[in-house]
Parts: sequence; structure tokens; C-alpha cells
Amino acid sequence: MDSLNLVDFARKLIDIDSTTGIEGEVGSVLAADLRSLGYTVSSQALADGRMNVTAWVDDPVVIFSTHFDCVPPFFPSRVENGRLYGRGSSDAKGILAAQLVAAERLRARGERRVGLLFVAGEERGSDGAVAANTIAPESARFLINGEPTENRLGAATRGVYRVKLTAHGRAAHSSRPDLGDSAIEKLLDVLVSLRSADWPDDPLLGRTHYTVGLINGGVAPNVIPALASAELLFRSVGPEADIHRVLESTIAGRASIQHVLTVPPVRLKTVPGFETEVFWYTTDIPFLNNWGTPLLIGPGSVTEAHTADESVPVAELEEAANLYERLAAELLLVS
Repeated sequence: MDSLNLVDFARKLIDIDSTTGIEGEVGSVLAADLRSLGYTVSSQALADGRMNVTAWVDDPVVIFSTHFDCVPPFFPSRVENGRLYGRGSSDAKGILAAQLVAAERLRARGERRVGLLFVAGEERGSDGAVAANTIAPESARFLINGEPTENRLGAATRGVYRVKLTAHGRAAHSSRPDLGDSAIEKLLDVLVSLRSADWPDDPLLGRTHYTVGLINGGVAPNVIPALASAELLFRSVGPEADIHRVLESTIAGRASIQHVLTVPPVRLKTVPGFETEVFWYTTDIPFLNNWGTPLLIGPGSVTEAHTADESVPVAELEEAANLYERLAAELLLVS
């Protein structure tokens, strides 16, 4: 598969809407294409007709992996001014195409120990990766996961700690605020106090940061609100317990703390001769620990992913195929 086929294959996948939850069609097309190339292919069923796809020739030692679900809204592919546009061009169907090109080149050289793992559901909780972790082959030693890293090897990724804070008050008529107790004002006081909290830091990953993503409260403008809540997402650099301790001490009982989601930060394998970087996002890697020692690399930038004009330079896709081929070959030498 040459560079023209790389772009053509990426466009074929991009032009199928695989917004998380409706990945069935792209999974079926991908599985059929891999079978036509001579791979032994398995489709692992998920809910609602969705699936993960695995493919290899002999027992795989090095696994190329990424996801084929995308964030909304869907928009189709186009090539313009040396860039491939479309939902998934950067995150992560362009990556998938580059990994397949690399696998095909290695196979043409007689290397049959490279496997492929392509999963659904990465963008909404990694349910595909969780399921795939139960079917890892015993031969797997290295997992090369693809996400937009501008073709730099990830040295580490941050984790996620997501919580819901809830403040309780007492409802009253707004003409008599003295009879009520505003849960919204309580919640606002809590959120303001969190701004000056001393969040955990790490020499490699830096200081923990967070965003307030959702706020809900009240029933009407003329009612003192009895209930208010906010959801916070922390980009963690260590154990969630470290963040929880700061939360508890800062909130001091003014709101309850409900756990929603945890994804741990990850230290990753690097290889001499490859540029490295630390990334602040999370990946499927924490949920694929049965697939071998993890590495992270891929074309495209996270600043382009999820945007209205998501795109990736075609030259970067071609470079990625070369890097994937080289990286897998080096890992196979030490296997």
C-alpha cells in the first residue's frame, strides 16, 4: 500500500459516519477489507451492533492499535492544500490507515508477527478497549497505540478524575430570601475556593488542572434554589486519592463529592531515536494492559482533533507510516 492508497483508505473510513454508538458499519467494512488482504480477522461483538476488530497472520508480538469511533458531528473527507480533512482524519482514522500501511510493508518484508487491534467506543468511556482486554493473545508483547501526537512518542499521558459536586439548600419565595438557603450560592462559593487550592503536581506531568464542565441548579428565577450541582474533570498526574484529599479539605463539608470516572495517568515506553513528548489527554492504553508494554504515537495534533475543521497533513500521515514500520521493526528485534 503506497501513500496514495493510504489516503484513499483513510478517506474510505472517514466517509462512513462512526460517531460513538454507531460504529457497526465501519467495523464491518474494515473487517471485510482486512480479510481481503489475507489477515485472519475476528469481530468482537459489543452492544447495539458495534464491534472491535482484530487481525493478524501469525501469533502477534507487536500490536498496532487505535479506535475508529469519532466525536460528533460527522462530516466527510476532502483533500485540500496538502491536508486531509474530515471527521476522524486526525482522531483516529488517518492513524488507522497509516498503521495498516506499516503492517503491510512489514508483511511484504516477511514479518508476520504484527497484529492489528481496532476498537470502538474510545471517545465515550473506552468500552471497546475494556472488552478487547479480555481477548488479548498470549504472544502480545508491545502495544503501539495511535493517537494524535504529531508523530512524537508519548513519554506519559495524564489521567482523568471526574467528580460531581452537589450543594443543598432550602427553597423559599424569592421575596423572602431570609427564609431560604441558596444552594447555588453555596456551590459558587465552593467553586471559587477551588481556584486557589494546591493541586498535586509531578516532575514529568506537571501540575493537576481541572475544568468545570457542567453546572445545574434551581427550578425558577423566583425560587430560592434548594439544589445545585457541578461536574468537574481533573487532568490528573497521580493517584485520584491525592486530588480527593485536596477537594475534601477545600470544600470542608459545603458540598458532597460523588465519583464519576477515573482513568489513571500512564508512563510509557520510549525508544532511542524517536522524539518524545508528554501529553495531557487520556487514551485507551490504561484499559489494554493485557496487550503488552504500551507505546503511543500518531500523526496529527490534538489541537485539530474534535474541531469543526479536523484535518491532518498528508505528509504527516506518510511519515507516520514510516515511523510505525520502523518502530515495530525495532521492537521485534528485542522480542
